[in-house]
Amino acid sequence: MSANDSTGITPAEGALIPDTEITPETESNASKKIDSISSIRTGRSTAPKSFRAKFVLFIWRSIPRLFLVGMIALIVMLLGTINEKKQKLEIEKAEAKTPEKPLVNTVVMPLEPGIIRDRINLPGSMEPWTTLDLKAEVGGIVEQILVREGQELRKGEIILHIEKDDYRIAIDRAEAAYKLAVAEFKRDKAVHLKGIISEAQLDITETNMQLAKANLDDARLMLERTTIKSPMSGVVNRIDAEVGLLLSTGDPVGQILRIDKLKAVVGIPESDMPAVAPLSHVDISVQALDDRKITGEKFFLSSSPDTAALLYRLELTVDNPDRDIMPGMFVRADVVKKERKNVIIIPFYSVISRNNEQFVFVEKDGVAVKRLVSLGIMEKWMVEAKTGLNAGEQLIVEGHRDIEDGQKIKVVHTLTESGEYSL
Repeated sequence: MSANDSTGITPAEGALIPDTEITPETESNASKKIDSISSIRTGRSTAPKSFRAKFVLFIWRSIPRLFLVGMIALIVMLLGTINEKKQKLEIEKAEAKTPEKPLVNTVVMPLEPGIIRDRINLPGSMEPWTTLDLKAEVGGIVEQILVREGQELRKGEIILHIEKDDYRIAIDRAEAAYKLAVAEFKRDKAVHLKGIISEAQLDITETNMQLAKANLDDARLMLERTTIKSPMSGVVNRIDAEVGLLLSTGDPVGQILRIDKLKAVVGIPESDMPAVAPLSHVDISVQALDDRKITGEKFFLSSSPDTAALLYRLELTVDNPDRDIMPGMFVRADVVKKERKNVIIIPFYSVISRNNEQFVFVEKDGVAVKRLVSLGIMEKWMVEAKTGLNAGEQLIVEGHRDIEDGQKIKVVHTLTESGEYSL
């Protein structure tokens, strides 16, 4: 084997090596180069022995992977930025297309503590304090009528006369009989003193005298009853008799009403009896007199219903000195069942019922704020807000059905009186 064969160098490669003198040092260097070339050819390298060399080798081998990871992260960041800008552009386009809504005009009412009453308003009517139907106590022909319907009467004032002739004759007959009885009694008494007649006979004579006296008194009474007088002060509501009419005992003559004091009669439902029973006064209004307010004093409350509707009769005393309230006028009784003081009162129409909730809106710094409320007793169009509202807040009473919680609003009017309720 030649030297070229022992080193593994081909003739072509050996041709490039000049002829030099081979020394031990030269042979050592050549051997190192041959090993290096052999390592390159076989793809094997000598493993680094120091930590620094190992670290450098790791970094060198990791560069492609780090580059790939960095590119992926950059792509993800770019895609996120693009999506964010795209969404922002879409929102801006939508806002540009949708014009801003105008502010809703609203009316607010300052909340203050007040008084509210649980009332029932019941119908009723006025009745005369006394209704007196006059009837004839004696029979006879009506001779004269001295009053007319609608006329006011005083107690004892004459209403009509019945013919008296028959009754005068009866008096004359009774007087004659009485005189005879008196004379007989006096004669028998004198005879009795002489012992001629018995005590029993004298008693009979005395009894006949007394009977004659009674008949005379009765005849005078019957004559007196031919003049019919008013037994009380009042107003002639009706005259049933006419001049020339033959009356019999018990026939109707007329009707007198006492109206200087009236009764307001109201039917009370059984469910409201516990609230009405302890009351002493009730406010009523007379519709025919422009809803004039009157306070009636409780006079009578029935203990059992007197109608098929199961209504209990309540009678209220009403003074009527001017006689301007007439019987039969329709009234409304305002019965207060319960009273609450120092509570928040709001208009019932300001409350919105939705999804099993009751709520209102209050205005705060130009924004509508939703408040859940619980309601109490109601009086007319006002209702008690038991929870959810405080004194001093501005309750929205108009425009509240066109707004949402947190929406900006415009206050165009503030109510100063509870009677105001519209823009």
